[in-house]
Amino acid sequence: MSFFKKIFSSEKKETLDKGLEKSKSSFFNKLNKAVAGKSKVDDDVLDNLEEILVTSDVGVNTTLKVIERIEERVAKDKYLGTSELNQILREEIAALLSETKSGEETEYTIPELPAQEDGSKTPYVLMVVGVNGVGKTTTIGKLAYQFKKKGLKVVLGAADTFRAAAIDQLQVWADRVDVPMIKQEMGSDPASVAFDALQSGVNQDADVIIIDTAGRLHNKVNLMNELTKVKRVMQKVVDNSPHDVLLVLDGSTGQNAFEQAKQFTAATEVTSLAVTKLDGTAKGGVVIGISDQFQIPVKYIGVGEGIEDLQVFNKYEFVDSFFK
Repeated sequence: MSFFKKIFSSEKKETLDKGLEKSKSSFFNKLNKAVAGKSKVDDDVLDNLEEILVTSDVGVNTTLKVIERIEERVAKDKYLGTSELNQILREEIAALLSETKSGEETEYTIPELPAQEDGSKTPYVLMVVGVNGVGKTTTIGKLAYQFKKKGLKVVLGAADTFRAAAIDQLQVWADRVDVPMIKQEMGSDPASVAFDALQSGVNQDADVIIIDTAGRLHNKVNLMNELTKVKRVMQKVVDNSPHDVLLVLDGSTGQNAFEQAKQFTAATEVTSLAVTKLDGTAKGGVVIGISDQFQIPVKYIGVGEGIEDLQVFNKYEFVDSFFK
């Protein structure tokens, strides 16, 4: 099983290793205690491993799949030493995640889109959703930076008109990355801001338009109606937009991130995920669970404060760093 070939540059890999340090050391501290004095992977070790994976926020369903895979290997190889457990975990989790078709990216890319009906270029429209405080605005800023670095023309739209702070925060990032931002007054109609942003993007021949939206889940019906309206208005300007609805989740909340993903995917069509704040937490296992449980690709992970520390999610590099 040669899942692990060198994909990331050493610099990028170092950032990932460092970002997952807390999760990794917490996991291995528990694992080392569980296998202390044991040379062979037996039922006791597997029971302990199951508990460790669940308490590392991998999630119950994914944990059961991993344990089942390891049990099969134990049955097949008859004698498996505890010293090999790390390697087996890496291989079996990578194999499990390789069943999903996503998490193979190595670089920031946008898809090639067919031209608009009038023959003009179609900008790639990305709508970003997520509750307040998960790092939504920061993620948008860092995405804008990465796309711009690739030579793409980016426009931001501040459609989270519910909080004045949201507009100001996004403005800070727009200034920092030096990209135009379209905004209106706080309390304006979010759909109207999205419409203006798309129109402005089309006029400026933008390659990417990123729209920030309000992050409240307390009333799912309202959220659903609002996001549906925003989408409908966008399509008046750019065919089939948004091309991607990115849900941002705070990795440091562990199982709560699962819950949010469930609620948001029930409220609106989400097509990709970003999991942030992994560097400040021991709950990095949540990425493995989310990647396995939701049929929605994890596209980006936040592994540090720096502007370069939002990475494209590559499942092999992630598992390799986590279980190294």
